[in-house]
Amino acid sequence: MGKGPLPTQAPKERAFLVGVDLRREQAALTLKDSLEELALLAETAGLSVVGEASQRLRHPHPKTFLRSGKINEVKSLVEETLADVLLFDDELSPRHQRELEKIFGDDVRILDRSALILDIFAQHASTKEGALQVELAQYEYRLPRLTRAWTHLARQAGGGGGRTGSSGGVGLRGPGETQLESDRRSIRNRITQLKRELEKVRSHRGRYRSRRQRNEIPTIALVGYTNSGKSTLINQLSGANVVVADKLFATLDPITRRLELPGGHQALVTDTVGFIQKLPATLAAAFRATLEEIAEADLLLHVVDISNPNAHAHAAIVHSTLQEIAVNELPIVTALNKIDALQEDVEVHNLLDDFERAVPISALTGEGVSTLLKVAEAELYASFASIKVRLSYKDGRLIGLFHELGIVENVEHQDSSVVMEGRVPQRVLAEFEPFEIHDEHDLVIDLSSID
Repeated sequence: MGKGPLPTQAPKERAFLVGVDLRREQAALTLKDSLEELALLAETAGLSVVGEASQRLRHPHPKTFLRSGKINEVKSLVEETLADVLLFDDELSPRHQRELEKIFGDDVRILDRSALILDIFAQHASTKEGALQVELAQYEYRLPRLTRAWTHLARQAGGGGGRTGSSGGVGLRGPGETQLESDRRSIRNRITQLKRELEKVRSHRGRYRSRRQRNEIPTIALVGYTNSGKSTLINQLSGANVVVADKLFATLDPITRRLELPGGHQALVTDTVGFIQKLPATLAAAFRATLEEIAEADLLLHVVDISNPNAHAHAAIVHSTLQEIAVNELPIVTALNKIDALQEDVEVHNLLDDFERAVPISALTGEGVSTLLKVAEAELYASFASIKVRLSYKDGRLIGLFHELGIVENVEHQDSSVVMEGRVPQRVLAEFEPFEIHDEHDLVIDLSSID
């Protein structure tokens, strides 16, 4: 008996890309590079790119984003390529969205970069908190753009559409209420519920972070442009098993692992979500968990894919994002990653001066990682304060803390106390200050040593 046909995957949706070069703006990436990144995002989301078009403008058309002539050209190309999705590289206003949907009809979905990134995050969020954050960002993005073509979104949004019934669902419409008004009301209710659920999750995370801080273990946060190799690096540093994939936004949720530094000290290293240009404001606001992990760190380890031609632009975007979340004052060490992908070693050394405290490494092979750890440890402990204290033997916790986190230079044991001299991290300095010895006159003479 012959075998039947093998099952096949459903065909991918076909996406046509549109970019605009706004001459009044200084873009981080060229239009060509930005469209190439958009194509990678589209592939990550499961779309097949079938073509692209671009236009140079001083500012977007207030009604249709593109000029009428370009609109007609794009419409012909969309029909010719049988595209299902028209994907814009810039965020569309609600009016742009509505007008373009009218022009292109029901057979072509209109998406922008922000909606695409939100969709990718919805696919990749693996924890409850991540799923809640993405769903909240999706709803807040979609609410002002809601049209007849986007009705019943409360049952469709990624990450939690099936839970809508818990907030009452669409419910019965009042006299004269349209389906559109009903959907808006339902989405607002869901947004309120999501914010409540997220606050509960964040409270739990806050308590965990407080316990971690009480343990006084310093924290290093990995930051970098998406796909720079952060997950590979945390695996190399700590033996973690973080998912690694050669695509954008392979990991979203903060992942923390314990790490032993060359000098014997312990540290925690946290992998955070990758940054990207034109990150949707709703998403940046929703992903407070990752941003909080960065803000609470003692040191930032900025991972740069040095093999990427846009490495400098990507680094600038990361620094700009750090400024926006007000953590740019934290000490930074730069890991110039993927040197194994470069043709010449000379290239790396020529680039060292372009980055802050830079160390060339390969997270994949481990080359340079031991040097990176030494530099990170030196930077982490560079802000240590010199102090001399007398601690009672009863205060074993502080004695242990000095030995564990500090650098002990001298110890003098007395009958009921110990005098310790050395350096301790600034973050624990306040615990030792009440026991500080300021000068020799403060010393208590140990009479038992006198005949």
